[in-house]
Amino acid sequence: MDYTQFERAERYREYFLAMRPVFNKKAVFSDMTGDYVIPPEPEPFSRVKIRFRAARNNVDFVFLHHNEHRHLMHFVEGDEQFDYFEIEVPLEDKKFEYYFVIKIGKLTCYYDRRGVVKEVQDYYFFRLIPGQKVPDWAKGAVMYQIYVDRFYNGDASNDVLDHEYDYIGEHVNYVTDWYKYPAAMGVREFYGGDLQGVLDKMDYLQELGIDVIYFNPLFVSPSNHKYDIQDYDYIDPHIGCIVDDEGEVLAEGDHENRHATRYINRVANKKNLEASNALFARLVEEAHKRGMRVILDGVFNHCGSFNKWMDRERVYEDFEGYPKGAYVAGDSPYRNYFEFFSEDQWPYNPTYDGWWGHNTLPKLNYEGSQELYNYVLQIGKKWVSPPYNADGWRLDVAADLGHSPEMNHRFWKDFHAAVKEANPNAIVLAEHYGSPKDWLEGGEWDTVMNYDAFMEPVTWFLTGMQKHSDEYRADQLGNADSFWGAMQHHLGNFTNPAIYIAMNELSNHDHSRFLTRTNKKVGRVNTLGSEAAGWDINKAVMREAVLIQMTWPGAPTIYYGDEAGVCGFTDPDNRRTYPWGREDHELIEYHKQMIRIHKENSEFLTGSIKKELADYNIISYARFNRREGSIILINNNNHDVTITLSVWDMGCPREGRLRRLMLTDCDGFTTEPEYYSVRAGKTEIALKATAGIILKYDNETEGELAGIREKGT
Repeated sequence: MDYTQFERAERYREYFLAMRPVFNKKAVFSDMTGDYVIPPEPEPFSRVKIRFRAARNNVDFVFLHHNEHRHLMHFVEGDEQFDYFEIEVPLEDKKFEYYFVIKIGKLTCYYDRRGVVKEVQDYYFFRLIPGQKVPDWAKGAVMYQIYVDRFYNGDASNDVLDHEYDYIGEHVNYVTDWYKYPAAMGVREFYGGDLQGVLDKMDYLQELGIDVIYFNPLFVSPSNHKYDIQDYDYIDPHIGCIVDDEGEVLAEGDHENRHATRYINRVANKKNLEASNALFARLVEEAHKRGMRVILDGVFNHCGSFNKWMDRERVYEDFEGYPKGAYVAGDSPYRNYFEFFSEDQWPYNPTYDGWWGHNTLPKLNYEGSQELYNYVLQIGKKWVSPPYNADGWRLDVAADLGHSPEMNHRFWKDFHAAVKEANPNAIVLAEHYGSPKDWLEGGEWDTVMNYDAFMEPVTWFLTGMQKHSDEYRADQLGNADSFWGAMQHHLGNFTNPAIYIAMNELSNHDHSRFLTRTNKKVGRVNTLGSEAAGWDINKAVMREAVLIQMTWPGAPTIYYGDEAGVCGFTDPDNRRTYPWGREDHELIEYHKQMIRIHKENSEFLTGSIKKELADYNIISYARFNRREGSIILINNNNHDVTITLSVWDMGCPREGRLRRLMLTDCDGFTTEPEYYSVRAGKTEIALKATAGIILKYDNETEGELAGIREKGT
């Protein structure tokens, strides 16, 4: 039979399609890392290349869908396993959203941030914000949170004295036993940790592998947590330097802080304040010499009732050089810094607005005072500028600032701009629960403390515990689908630069210690007692958590003492002292090794992430780039398992072997290398109970990945 040229072409096409493998969904991939968005942090009105990966010779067409238009992507290169498609698109100065359309014969499917889907949702579109940049030093940086009073006492001369002043109805006291558990009302007790103590332990932090120190508030404040700021312009001399120490402590039964002359001189005397600022500048300089950065805690929703602008405690009323506070006098220059509900109660007007009703935390009234607005912007600039040179801010409960969403967004946009103008390499990250999308996309925050897309899913999966130890849910323990669902959903609120530097914590000063959550005991100190926080803990689960922390996208952040085995229920019990002399050295060594692995392998800093496996008490994911990659497997069961994993889809050759970087299980951990064969793109892994493992391309043995197949070859 004779065929026309057209008929022959059609028959050849039908034959080719019949011989072609079915659609390989596992091979298709794209994200917003530097391998798939070039450059990954584009400027406004620039052009950007966007890439998409598919199995070799497996798809007919790939389109980029943007703004109701589809644009054909072109094959640009390939290797032994994959084809790469690319399109270059122009950007404006606004958000650029897109997804992919894939065509294979008569089949059409879509690809968004969830992967291959039948229908797209705009929540999961890929999103680029032209002009959004974060400093390279912060991408994947290992952070270390220090609650200064509880870290190390390096200078006994600045210790808070018994009866030095009154705080919330009782005199403060100094704790002589460094290892004592914090009291239930522990804000009045001080252990003596200070900035000199941090300087004394710089070698320890450097040996641990820390890149960034994040300090809880350091400014003048009457509490040990220092979230009730007294003076934003100065470091508290109790953690800094006291060079002039005159005056008397309060007499027994006296609760009037205007009589606390020792305290007043310590915190109001400019000699002490300037010396303390100089010490902080020296600490930052020393950190920078060691390649470390320093982030400050900014509490700008409210100040404290001791604050010099309010002066409810009348600390500054008679001290030379300070104007009258707004509580003291109706004609105070700070009168409009606060909202008062009565205009006829001066002097000593107690009717001011308190943050969430707390009169110890006067809410700052940005709507009522442009001077306050500008002053706080200057504070933001001051501490990231010479001579202090801090490297950024963590913003306390940032979504609560102001009395309206409009003011909140306006202020943070201006604050972000002011900080970046003073120090372009500084970062601005916020404490926030819920979606940060509007702030991240609005040029207001660089990133957030990552509760929703890290701390909570990891805690639920590994322990079944709520992050305050207030609830245990058996349905969440080991629930891999819930883990991946939460991670996928909440990461949808982030842009890629924000993901790189998200503060990924297991514990902090507001929640129970992660090691305590491993005992699955519901309660707090007032119900269970402090000792119970350390009962039946499971360090193997803790090691699993750290392994995830050090291999997950973002900036792994260690709460001081977690690495040394510190336990504790929620605050104030989580604010125990660092156990110098009583450390868990094995756990410290494990952290050192995991930090080293995190920093030595580029895929953990800025690489892609891909879900590989979800089963009861088992998760697996790949971290990879075009040059190298690792596979992570977690077995949270209390029994051994053997798992067969596909590894080819992270770019690993289908025949070869993987090198073990870390193995942790119920018996301990090891970094001794061991090799796992890869056959037909799969490897078999046997794990003991409560285990985690990292396997990496063995580049030393296998050499470079398969050569690139250029367009047209």
